[in-house]
Amino acid sequence: MAAIKVRQDLPPPGGYGPVDYKRNIPRRGPSGYSMFGIGIGILMFGYWRLFKWNRERRRLQIEDLEARVAMLPLLHAEQDRRFLRLLRENLEEEAKIMKDVPGWKVGESVYHSNRWLHPPVEELFNLRPREEYVREKYGFQWHV
Repeated sequence: MAAIKVRQDLPPPGGYGPVDYKRNIPRRGPSGYSMFGIGIGILMFGYWRLFKWNRERRRLQIEDLEARVAMLPLLHAEQDRRFLRLLRENLEEEAKIMKDVPGWKVGESVYHSNRWLHPPVEELFNLRPREEYVREKYGFQWHV
């Protein structure tokens, strides 16, 4: 039997080169100082926009307030006309209801005074439908 000649793997002459086992992570992105600077810059820009918007909002609020103040006499006049219309309708209804009662004076005050007293909501809306009275007394409420 012929002997088989085995060829064994050997290192190259002079040996293998050094093995790179150290951690070698490449630097990615901006440094910490630049990130901090960018963050401060974004904050400053945000605060600048916030202050600018607050000034604009304050100007708009002042404009709305001036418009409301300008409309206030008109709104009061409308409220007074509505109030007088309700009083007139109540007096007409009272005259219809109490026409058979002798000695009844329509519109005579129940108060013994010459001073004007604003009638309460109950008195104004007593002869009106209940829904109108409730809407006037309690107003519009979201939570109900």
